[in-house]
Amino acid sequence: MVEPRSITVPSDAAGRRLDQFLVSQLDGVSRARVQLLLEQGGVLVDGAQPKASLKLRGGEHIVVTGDPRPAPLKATPESIPLSVVFEDADLAVIDKPSGMMVHAGSGATDDARNRGTLVNALLHRFQSLSSTGGELRPGIVHRLDKGTSGLIIVAKNDRAHAALGRMFAGRQIQKTYIAMVQGSLEQAKGTIAAAIGRDPVRRTRMSTKVRDNTRSAVSHYTVLRRLDTRFGKFTLVQVRIETGRTHQIRVHMTSIGHPVVGDTLYGGAGRLTEQTPPGSGPARSSRRGSELESLTPGRNFLHAAELEFTHPLTSKPLHLTSPLPPELEAFLHALEGDESPGSASNSGGSRAIGKIKTT
Repeated sequence: MVEPRSITVPSDAAGRRLDQFLVSQLDGVSRARVQLLLEQGGVLVDGAQPKASLKLRGGEHIVVTGDPRPAPLKATPESIPLSVVFEDADLAVIDKPSGMMVHAGSGATDDARNRGTLVNALLHRFQSLSSTGGELRPGIVHRLDKGTSGLIIVAKNDRAHAALGRMFAGRQIQKTYIAMVQGSLEQAKGTIAAAIGRDPVRRTRMSTKVRDNTRSAVSHYTVLRRLDTRFGKFTLVQVRIETGRTHQIRVHMTSIGHPVVGDTLYGGAGRLTEQTPPGSGPARSSRRGSELESLTPGRNFLHAAELEFTHPLTSKPLHLTSPLPPELEAFLHALEGDESPGSASNSGGSRAIGKIKTT
């Protein structure tokens, strides 16, 4: 039973919204949780159930009757298909689709947000996973962004989890991605060594331009193919990361002026539109009069294509790969079909880069 908490609104809080005021009074409780508490009738103002938007006058008597801190979410099994690339008694490697979260967020306020994640699927498939990450993240050693597809390692027991954690910390696991970025990269190869930290203004973003609370990050890229299309210029690249910072490749490529295609959070275009060169009249391939055609990737063009490491417990060398998913293959082919004659150039890559075979 939750002990009711009484609060008298001071005069200097006059004019503030009720939900904002409660956030300032309840330590460590989010505004989303306060609003849910209000919706569920867990707050009374002068004996009545108020709305979150209530403007305070000062002097009101508030009673919090509900629990502002719900019990932590616990991941539950859910029957979701999984593509398992490798599995033994200690670990598994999964080919995660784009659009799937690895686990529910720590700030989740209800069970509805703890559905459809990789963890839900893993618990149904394997039953037993490492407990090191807690009840919300069983088996999770590292992560992929929701919009990024590809290979992710899962620990089945605590011993494997600890060993894998040491390997990631010691940079003994080689991770390689395929990305398409906007614009034409001048250099065939390059290294981006720029520390990454949380953007102080837009908290959902990371940045290389902040000074405090940053962590070192290193990415090596190799140009696979340059494309000059009626939708603009693009570069298909292979990126090997030494570190695994949040949004690392997305942030690093944006920092050099070449955001990942489809990555609207970091300046990438969500929709590509035919370009009309100055003085050339209508777009050169439009078949609808003056209407410009468009092409939509539908997701970030970023795929975790390769993992190479030594099994932490058996010492067996593992080299696992994943092909580009069909939606990225289709998008790449659509752009390739719209290249200007003779405009394409390779730099150690191939037109068939999407057809990486799983081994």
